[in-house]
Amino acid sequence: MIDIFLNSDFYSRRMRLFDLKARLEKVASAWTVSDYKSLLMFYVNFLPKIMDAERCTIYINEMETEIIWSIYGTQLNNQKIKPPKDKSIVGKVIGSGEAAVENHLEDREGFHKKIDSITGFQTRNMVCAPIQSLTGHGVTGAVQILNKKEDADFNQFDMDRLNEIAGYLSISIESILLNGEILKISKQLNEEIQSLDESYFSEIPFVANSPVMQKLLEQVRMLWETPVNVLIQGENGTGKELIARMIHEGYSESARPFVAVNCASIPETLMESEFFGHEKGAFSGAINSKKGLFEEADGGTLFLDEIGDLPLTMQPKFLRAIQEGEGYRVGSNKLSKFQFRVICASNKNLKEMVTNGEFREDLYFRLFSVEILLPTLRERKEDIIPLAMSFLDDVCKNFKKTIDGISPEVFKLFEQYDWPGNVRQLKREIERLVALTPQGEEITSDKCSKDLISPQSDRLMVPGDPFSKSLQDHVKDLEIHLIEQALEKSNGSKSKASDLLGITRQGLHKKLIRYEMEKN
Repeated sequence: MIDIFLNSDFYSRRMRLFDLKARLEKVASAWTVSDYKSLLMFYVNFLPKIMDAERCTIYINEMETEIIWSIYGTQLNNQKIKPPKDKSIVGKVIGSGEAAVENHLEDREGFHKKIDSITGFQTRNMVCAPIQSLTGHGVTGAVQILNKKEDADFNQFDMDRLNEIAGYLSISIESILLNGEILKISKQLNEEIQSLDESYFSEIPFVANSPVMQKLLEQVRMLWETPVNVLIQGENGTGKELIARMIHEGYSESARPFVAVNCASIPETLMESEFFGHEKGAFSGAINSKKGLFEEADGGTLFLDEIGDLPLTMQPKFLRAIQEGEGYRVGSNKLSKFQFRVICASNKNLKEMVTNGEFREDLYFRLFSVEILLPTLRERKEDIIPLAMSFLDDVCKNFKKTIDGISPEVFKLFEQYDWPGNVRQLKREIERLVALTPQGEEITSDKCSKDLISPQSDRLMVPGDPFSKSLQDHVKDLEIHLIEQALEKSNGSKSKASDLLGITRQGLHKKLIRYEMEKN
């Protein structure tokens, strides 16, 4: 398995940024854009009635650009009015911070005439009041009332009333401005988090040059945001526990436990005690009370490697423990509570096991919400050479040995080989080559293991006179050889072997019987 050194400072910083971003977004979403629009449209529709006027327009003064523009207004139909600060009544009110009353505008030139020509509305008079910032940012906008009804003029009373109303409007305007600022900050934080992630992934000893691995890392990043249960499927030696640790560490806000257990390594008779724990004297040899793995993983992640080897007798107990978040230690009637994320790994086809009755369907659907398929090394050829060089550096340090690189012939063999043992096999091959190469010399192809040196074409050739047998016999020998290789590579799994051969499982079964490789 690839070694990984997880940086606690990195995750601490990253989770602080995530927490701040989440809080900002929560504040921003407390009032949505539609909430602000509804409140301001209430003012636009209501103010002309209490002011005995025809129209109302609300303007905002952007903090950064100092541009004034209308956000809502009577019958504007999403038209945006941008009055200049020095050549409009609204602009002067915002610039001075003082309310204004203007009558008999139909006889005067000004910005209002330009807008009237666009909207088709004739402005006779108006009263306009500034909207003051509540946080010391000066004037953040203005509210404008147009055309007093019955051809009357606006007066001091109207201006005082609108000033009072503008004080209440300031709360809404300030919220809109702050909401926009919060969303900008949240976006910047998101970019900072992404930059941090890219920087971190470029530093850790995890090779992911191939497109398939880049895509997988994107999946891992997405799983950092939620503690959903995960199933990691892949052949032996592909790095399933490494991916599980990356998922766990990426989500954890603090030093939460990561409890890894290989289900195939625990005898069935001891499994209940291992997972649920036991009390002193519960059985012969229980000289002390012991926490179970469920309790140890409380608040963190329980990684179940080789989950397909979990005995059927234990599966109902697992289902209840994970579903209810509780269980009893062996020899105790005290209920223990626990809560953890479950990450499972398997090199078996669990769906097929469910179909065959070898794995409970209810547990299958309870354990796994997201499935990650880890590619084999032969599916990520671009990573073979970088991985080999990374392992070479680590192995030389561990062995305290100096090696003068790897010859091109060895690299060529590495790229041509299928690596049935995946990354683990590649690391073991590098260890073997370093051990067999003299100090200070280059690793050459004659030091490689037999599997790498013997070309596949040589292994498939029939020795002797090629015409000593019929074509049918040659085909038979070749099929037998390929079936044996496929079964060996798939660790005896007929489903995987049939996939490698490009035939159905039933077709493989028939060939095994035909060639007497398996009894009917």
